[in-house]
Amino acid sequence: MKKVGIDTIVVDIYESPIGPLCVKASDAGIVEVIFPHEGVHEEKRGQSPIAAMCISQLVEYFEGKRSTFNVPLDLRGTPFQLSVWRTLLLIPCGETWSYGKVARQIGREKAVRAVGGANHNNPVSIIVPCHRVIGSDGSLTGYGGGLWRKEWLLEHEKNIFKR
Repeated sequence: MKKVGIDTIVVDIYESPIGPLCVKASDAGIVEVIFPHEGVHEEKRGQSPIAAMCISQLVEYFEGKRSTFNVPLDLRGTPFQLSVWRTLLLIPCGETWSYGKVARQIGREKAVRAVGGANHNNPVSIIVPCHRVIGSDGSLTGYGGGLWRKEWLLEHEKNIFKR
């Protein structure tokens, strides 16, 4: 059961090979991993044990030593968004799924556009691998961090982790 009240959110910045990542953690888990467009001001800056674990796992991922993550997540969204984000966690590293496949996986075959919206609003990039979702024709579609990052991540995974 979730605690009612105000969470303490701690923010740390990880300088990844594809730009800075803003890692936000609550006491329960990772709340966000995003590419910041502007400076981070509102939350307490620092590092929590969960943020440190997340950054350590991200470093291993970028070094090609980790293909899965086991950092605790504190995902916050609608029930539909949560179902999409949990499904994204099932996409194997080095593979891609279409938005249609994700929709079928959650039992909502006609909700392809809604899946796209949930994918777009994923607050935990890389760890919840929204970059692995592509168009049904194989095209790379939008990515909050920029299409060049999506392409980089997919190439990184294909070259290092694809079996």
